[in-house]
Amino acid sequence: MTHLSVNVNKIALLRNARDIGIPSVLQSVEIALEAGAHGITVHPRPDQRHIRNSDVYEISKLLNSWKNIEFNIEGNPFEKPLLDLARNVLPSQCTLVPDSPNAWTSDHGWDINKDATRLIPVINELKKLGIRVSLFMDPDPEAIELAVSLGIDRIELYTEPYAKAFATDLESAVLSKYVESASVAQLSGVLINAGHDLNLINLFKFLNTVENVQEVSIGHALIADALVLGLDAAVKKYLLLMKSC
Repeated sequence: MTHLSVNVNKIALLRNARDIGIPSVLQSVEIALEAGAHGITVHPRPDQRHIRNSDVYEISKLLNSWKNIEFNIEGNPFEKPLLDLARNVLPSQCTLVPDSPNAWTSDHGWDINKDATRLIPVINELKKLGIRVSLFMDPDPEAIELAVSLGIDRIELYTEPYAKAFATDLESAVLSKYVESASVAQLSGVLINAGHDLNLINLFKFLNTVENVQEVSIGHALIADALVLGLDAAVKKYLLLMKSC
């Protein structure tokens, strides 16, 4: 079964709107895990507009009391605080994302032709620390082929293009790029994660078309569903859907 990593950034964003600690990020993490989530994802940014550095340390400490739960920290390794946090916390996985400090959200994958020289020492350091390394990539088979040569462990396929094409005439053509991209990575021994704009409507088709996806990281849609269903019920609904794939 594909694993579900719950991104709690939007919980932190809501909390930061008031200085009273509500909603609690840690309580939300506990609810998600008790509901069966396989992991927790955070994306700390330089301006700390949602996840704060202190959240990362607190979540890491909390997860020490749970068995076989993955902690995934994602972000741009060339902007603080990602690498400092990774060195101190030693998460299960570090997903490297090429977003700029002022980006509203991640909106593209790495340009390996341009960024490989800078990425290689980062990848090597993280792997020496025992951290699994994933690169956030567009569904471009040629780019994926270059990416796997850097010695990474996983590719996280950026799925917004799929979400936009879902249920349109473009869906089949767009999905075929994901299938081919995943195949290129998997043939080289690199496993596939996926994330961005996946939800209860489009996730089933994606997982039934792109084979052997190890993990999906879902935040915005899952937290939006939680406003209606409750966080426990929302996580369980995603897990039930994923088990049926």
